[in-house]
Amino acid sequence: MATETQGSASTCVGPDGSAIGLPQLCLDWFPNQIFWLIVTLVVIYLLLTRMALPRIAGVLAERAGTISNDLAAAEDLKAKAAEAEKTYEKALADARAEAQKILAAAKAEMQQDVAAAMERADAEIAKKTEESQKAIAEIRAGAVESVREVARDTTGAVLQELDTEADQAEIDRAVDARMEA
Repeated sequence: MATETQGSASTCVGPDGSAIGLPQLCLDWFPNQIFWLIVTLVVIYLLLTRMALPRIAGVLAERAGTISNDLAAAEDLKAKAAEAEKTYEKALADARAEAQKILAAAKAEMQQDVAAAMERADAEIAKKTEESQKAIAEIRAGAVESVREVARDTTGAVLQELDTEADQAEIDRAVDARMEA
């Protein structure tokens, strides 16, 4: 019997106790290897299902929640940005309208100032023109009177040179009649 055990053992183990070839391929040791393989896989399975996979699932759930919250916050910020843009556009339009009103009011005020200044200038020009016409009329009247005086004196001198006697009243009437015509 010892030879049988030794003979079967000799197929996988050498005379010095070392393995012959690859021990994992020795059919005599397969049941032992399969047992430890199953024990190892069960331990790994239990470690993964009890410890690692719940932690991984928790991290994935947390990430999904964070992503959902971030997307919701982004949507909210997008809506707020759109509202802010609408508010900005409305404020800009209101400011432009107000600027147009202010510009129109300033333009109307300037037109009134220009019109008032033109009226004052026209009145001043009319006053100066009237004064100038009065001065011209006085000068003209003075000139006509001077011409009458000269005409009377000249007529009197000419008549004196011609040795003709004429009355001063008659000379005045003749000069006045001639000047009126």
